[in-house]
Amino acid sequence: MASNDKKSYSVQFVDISAAQAGQRIDNFLLTLEKGVPKSRIYRAIRKGEVRVNKGRIKQTYKIQAGDTIRVPPLHTSEKNTIDTVSDRFKQQINECILLEDDALLVLNKPAGVAVHAGSGIPQGLVEALRIIRTDLPYLELVHRLDRDTSGCLLIAKSRDALLKMQQQMKDHEIDKRYLTLLKGAWRSGERLIEQPLMKNSMSSGERMVIVDPEGKYSKTIFKPIESFAQAQFTEVILFTGRTHQIRVHSAYMGNPVAGDDKYGQRNFNRDMKKLGLKRMFLHAWKLTITHPITNQKIKLEASLPTQLENVLTKLRGQS
Repeated sequence: MASNDKKSYSVQFVDISAAQAGQRIDNFLLTLEKGVPKSRIYRAIRKGEVRVNKGRIKQTYKIQAGDTIRVPPLHTSEKNTIDTVSDRFKQQINECILLEDDALLVLNKPAGVAVHAGSGIPQGLVEALRIIRTDLPYLELVHRLDRDTSGCLLIAKSRDALLKMQQQMKDHEIDKRYLTLLKGAWRSGERLIEQPLMKNSMSSGERMVIVDPEGKYSKTIFKPIESFAQAQFTEVILFTGRTHQIRVHSAYMGNPVAGDDKYGQRNFNRDMKKLGLKRMFLHAWKLTITHPITNQKIKLEASLPTQLENVLTKLRGQS
């Protein structure tokens, strides 16, 4: 398979392997050409710029093993293309591997690292992995984590593994637990928030997620672990995986996440920064999954980062 490097700014011919077969051509191109708008890909298919075995196809065509796909230049500039990984980033990635087998790669993602390249981010974790691990022909995210969130991140090493893990997510069969520090304290037990969430673009161009009756069903449980004078160390059980779900649901109930610059509370963030919090206090702590090959239950855990532990220690010292 052709790599997603400078060749993507000229015509590529991509040979499809058995592991890639079964995908719709539009979804395959969206994965191959990260950052290209869907409208550009659909236009290329409609105009016949994309060809399969030299023939035109519709966007619903499912690619087959042995197909040769002509991919036109879909990017307009190669100024942001990075085809190397710094030694420091490479070491950071290698040190955060929690599990690797034939089907999955599980990382303890550091805070501050984007999972994908995007606006203003020329290289994400997955792009770096594809460069480092040339022995792996297939690497795709099972789910995402916000850039400032640390913790368990699932990556599939085959299309079959990806589809099985995504089905588990759709069926709510993956137990996802986070650790966070919220503004305010309560001792009344767990709180259930079921509020629909909708992505919303502000006039400034910033993208926000809001509680809206027209949004998608979202369910979160907050379980208090330890109370402080002005904060609550909390376990979060995530039943749905909407964008910014924990951050928006916690803000909705009046207890925003510490260090959250988008949905948080400025004075609280300032107080937590004085205690050494230099990031958002949100950590993907535990995942319980069914392995896509063995069908065995696997429990994955990423310990709380030292910086966050140190903040809790200082809060205990204030009590």
